[in-house]
Amino acid sequence: MIDHQALRRRKELLRAQGRSFAWVAPLLLLAGITAVDLNTTERFRIISWIVLVPGIAAAICGVWATAVLAVLAVLDYIAVDHTWPHQYQAGLPDFILVALAGLLAILACAVRKNGERRMLHMRDIAETTRRTVLRPLPPGWAGLEHAAVYLAADTEARVGGDFYDIQPGRYGTRVLVGDVQGKGLGAVETAAALLGTFREAGYHERDLATVADRLETRMVRHRSHTVALGRDDGDRFATAVLLGFPPGAPDVVEVVNFGHEPPLAVSSGGVRSLPPGGGLPLGMCELKPTSGPPPTLTVTLAPGETLLITTDGVTESRNSDGEFYDLLQAVSPAPPPDPSRLVARIRDGVLRHTHGHLSDDTTIFAVRRAATPR
Repeated sequence: MIDHQALRRRKELLRAQGRSFAWVAPLLLLAGITAVDLNTTERFRIISWIVLVPGIAAAICGVWATAVLAVLAVLDYIAVDHTWPHQYQAGLPDFILVALAGLLAILACAVRKNGERRMLHMRDIAETTRRTVLRPLPPGWAGLEHAAVYLAADTEARVGGDFYDIQPGRYGTRVLVGDVQGKGLGAVETAAALLGTFREAGYHERDLATVADRLETRMVRHRSHTVALGRDDGDRFATAVLLGFPPGAPDVVEVVNFGHEPPLAVSSGGVRSLPPGGGLPLGMCELKPTSGPPPTLTVTLAPGETLLITTDGVTESRNSDGEFYDLLQAVSPAPPPDPSRLVARIRDGVLRHTHGHLSDDTTIFAVRRAATPR
């Protein structure tokens, strides 16, 4: 599979001021082979090496540039070979070799360019899917300062089962952060279903407990639908944290925890963990049919306190020695004052800890109420 990042870096190296100079390298090689062949004796004829020119062009140039260099290679071969006496000429066999190499190079370049176009098209599809599931959030959206980083373990997919969103509504602003069990398109589809329900229920429903109940119902319905289609999704579940910021209560946040790691409240005074809540993951209510939805906890926040929520891609990331990343230690010393710096610190720490090799999708989300203007 083509590496998107490697392809982008290669194109940047071969361009200057918006123009491509990839043709310069094979052209210099053509000139070098010609000069060496003309300035050596008949015992060191290297004009047949000119087959390298269209081959290199096929790897780094476009189709038309490769075709031009292939034709130049054939013409140059004819011209240089005829400057030698007849007994020292490479003759027809090498001419056929150079001409055939040029044709194959043009064909190979056309196949490469077609593959790159398909890859770019797939990248656009993946980017559209990512923006649909994880829609961009405007700065200061719904009265909240927020920052988020999503790192997909599969760099080609660019999106996985982690999800987050902020939804303003009639009864305050709601936040949802979660992680669907499993990988692949099934996890992405489940995340999209939960986010769709959250965006509607979070806007219309008065009580956060009702939003939580709607999410659980949607998870069960979605799973039943996929099973009816014959897919092996009967045991899929999702952990999540649902937050509610009620209007008129700037120091209060409501929390419903669906089996997720509890959020951390980070401030200049230190770090504390919010109560876990004891709820089951979404889709597992049938394990305790009499327990009902997870309880809605009301937590008082200090002024400027930031809530940090991460998925298990952070807490379960390991280094080469098998040691887990210590999230509490990472945020404890002198926590940054705003969500963006806090998220950047955790992101950089996880990437350093794992040397850039993520074993699971990783989401880092931080949010706090925007400062009220005087």
